[in-house]
Amino acid sequence: MSDNRNLILAVALSIAVVFGWQYFVASPRLEQTQREQAATQAASGTATAPAGGATAPAAGTTPGATAPTQATASTDLTRDAALAATPRVPLDTPSVSGSINLKGGRIDDLRLKGYRETVAKDSPTVILLSPSGGPDGYFAEFGWVGAPAGTNVPGPDTMWTAPEGAKLTPDTPVALTYDNGAGLTFKRIISIDPSYMFTVRDEVTNATGAALTLSPYGRVTRIGEPHVAGYYILHEGLIGWMGDHHLQELNYSHIKKEGPQTFTDVATGWLGITDKYWATAIVPRGGQPFTAHFSHVDTGVGLYQTDFQGAPLSVAPGASASTESLVFAGAKQVSIIDGYRDDLKIERFDLLIDWGMFWFFTKPLFYLIDYFYKLVGNFGVAILLVTVLVKAIFFPLANKSYKSMSAMKKVQPEMQAIRERFADDKVKQQQALMELYKKEKINPLAGCWPVLIQIPVFFSLYKVIFITIEMRHAPFFGWIQDLSAPDPTNLFTLFGLIPWSPPHLLMLGIWPIIMGITMFVQMRLNPAPTDPAQQVVFTWMPVIFTFMLGSFPAGLVIYWTWNNTLSIAQQYVIMRRQGVEVNLLGNIMEAFRKKPKPADASQPAVAASKASPAPKQVSASKPANANKPAPKGGPGKPSKAKS
Repeated sequence: MSDNRNLILAVALSIAVVFGWQYFVASPRLEQTQREQAATQAASGTATAPAGGATAPAAGTTPGATAPTQATASTDLTRDAALAATPRVPLDTPSVSGSINLKGGRIDDLRLKGYRETVAKDSPTVILLSPSGGPDGYFAEFGWVGAPAGTNVPGPDTMWTAPEGAKLTPDTPVALTYDNGAGLTFKRIISIDPSYMFTVRDEVTNATGAALTLSPYGRVTRIGEPHVAGYYILHEGLIGWMGDHHLQELNYSHIKKEGPQTFTDVATGWLGITDKYWATAIVPRGGQPFTAHFSHVDTGVGLYQTDFQGAPLSVAPGASASTESLVFAGAKQVSIIDGYRDDLKIERFDLLIDWGMFWFFTKPLFYLIDYFYKLVGNFGVAILLVTVLVKAIFFPLANKSYKSMSAMKKVQPEMQAIRERFADDKVKQQQALMELYKKEKINPLAGCWPVLIQIPVFFSLYKVIFITIEMRHAPFFGWIQDLSAPDPTNLFTLFGLIPWSPPHLLMLGIWPIIMGITMFVQMRLNPAPTDPAQQVVFTWMPVIFTFMLGSFPAGLVIYWTWNNTLSIAQQYVIMRRQGVEVNLLGNIMEAFRKKPKPADASQPAVAASKASPAPKQVSASKPANANKPAPKGGPGKPSKAKS
């Protein structure tokens, strides 16, 4: 009964994985391909995009409440040409390089020094922010709204002035100035830390002789829809922590379908746009409530925006007022994100990393892997050590489970006898089996625990490997140079000897094959079931899992292989100690032995007829011994017995 339950559970899990793969992986990838094709067609057509992103908001309105005005400039410029089109202040830190655009005072040129596009050492560094007018415009900017009509305030087209030779570094902030020529002077001081956090301080001095009220705003704008991974377990798109409104996650298709969304009286929070490994987010400071807005504008290639408008500031004649915001633009490294949350008191900033609804399990698992990584210097080895630790933690439960399975093996003959005795009465058969379990103190469900234990660990590890940038391009040994990517080898190309690209379904590298072998051996610790249908499932399940995990991250496949290996050793030792004969080699050989074909039902009868000829018929009127001579001595006299 336990074997059957385990098989049914395994089949159910297999079906769940197959349909889950189709729904959460294959379908999103197909949609991604369709989006890429649509984007390519749009880029090659006559679609235009805003040269300046979005125009300055109308007075007294939320920045995102007024739809950005479309500009006539195209996005046909190269990135280098778009950068050269406006004056700039260079920036350079240990983590990033780029420049600040003096037109609009935008942060729109940023490269991440520590990350490359591929694992190749000469691969270009990752580009995070880019100017409008070129491909993939993506930037953060700030300004003022609420001034009387006809009053010039800084916006997207404002030309700021920087000191000659200015350069933004962690030690040298940059002060930009703008005089509107009508008594208002604006100053923007931009500083940056050694990692990824900018501080933008905007000041206004009123020399007009009349009181003035202005509201600051800031926004993150992205021109064009990026190519996202499209996985269900990962959010990519607009994101923000909205205080009492909690976490808001809007992917690109959702914001296009549902339209703009506004959140008012946000006491504390942040907002921006996130990718799988990178993000750009604005954090309003000052402790004043603000209004947040998420929007999409159809510009041919699309424009996505998250923005906020702060509380109004009153500036008396001859006085000054200021506002401050933080801008995070960089890699979502866990230690850095957590550090900003704690040191800068940014509420729930760690949610910029999508830990999922089971964050209470996923995050500790990452911290554990990261701890071992710092000890051994290899994330792959760290995963192996964590697997051993998890096995040790759950050893009492697994030990009890394997002991129960061993006891089940010992009473297999009695169980088979019960099944044969009550073959036609399933109710009595189950009752007799339950009495046997009770007598021998066996839990028939105990065999499910080893499978159930590793399910949450498996999916949590999958989440950690998939979302954390620490795993990106993290090498193991040999040919595995990126634990977050599938095994690059492939059986169907003879591991690189055949120059062709097989379909996605045929991704079958060395590690998935090793994983399939360990799974096959683990299942052969127990004899195959007698039911033919169950035998088929029992035989083909390792093959199915091998192909399904072939396109999973290599780190996950290595974990599964190592977990299987430890389970084989653990179950083998426990079963031997319980006095159960473990014919592992025999079970493995049995899987490859040709099964005899079942004999035809008519054959036994024919064979029996040839071996035993039919008896001669006897006449009813004539005794059978009528033709035999009468015994000596005549009738009525017994014959002499032979000695």
